[in-house]
Amino acid sequence: MNRHIKKISNYAIAGSMGALVIATLTGCGGDTPKEEPKATEAPAIKKEGATVTIQESINKDTNKTDYKIIDEVPSVSSRVILRDVNGTERILTQAEIDKLVKEEEAKVEAGTSNLTKNPDEVKESGGLGLAGTLMASMAAGMLGAALMNKLSGNKNYEQNRRTSYRSPQTYSRSQSSFSKARSANSRMSSSRPSSTGSSTPKKSGFFSNKKSTSTRSSSFGG
Repeated sequence: MNRHIKKISNYAIAGSMGALVIATLTGCGGDTPKEEPKATEAPAIKKEGATVTIQESINKDTNKTDYKIIDEVPSVSSRVILRDVNGTERILTQAEIDKLVKEEEAKVEAGTSNLTKNPDEVKESGGLGLAGTLMASMAAGMLGAALMNKLSGNKNYEQNRRTSYRSPQTYSRSQSSFSKARSANSRMSSSRPSSTGSSTPKKSGFFSNKKSTSTRSSSFGG
């Protein structure tokens, strides 16, 4: 009799241990942390720059070298492409650009820059020159912010700036492309998600976002 009771007791103990193991495994599975959703990355906002192509030619009336902007498109950074009288293109180095900007800034300070002269006088003298044409482009604000602040609001500069393009159509095309780029960047900026992926509710309020455009946008508009 005792042998049968002992056998039943062993079965009961084994059954209890099995149930305990199953419960433990189930409990471990339930404690596995859930993977949090990844934060949605906001689209990159392009900085406003310009790729400018300037054509070099010889003015038949004055026999002087003339420069005109023949193409201009928005880009992340600014670069200047010079096409010489033979049609050969090269990208100006930063050292060359800095030198041109510095020279033109000195002329503005001295009151001798063609950028600030009467447009008729500029035309008779042979145009703005390479430095002046460069500073009339959409890249000017990034390439020479200090100089652009000095030219801001100057009526002669605004008129000379228009005539620095090969044609009115070239000028209009440039203004249109930059207007579209700014509009697109504005939409991208306003649609950037503020959530970091957390499940906590968003707080209401106003948040100031830094502008992605360079300082040129405040001193050089189109």
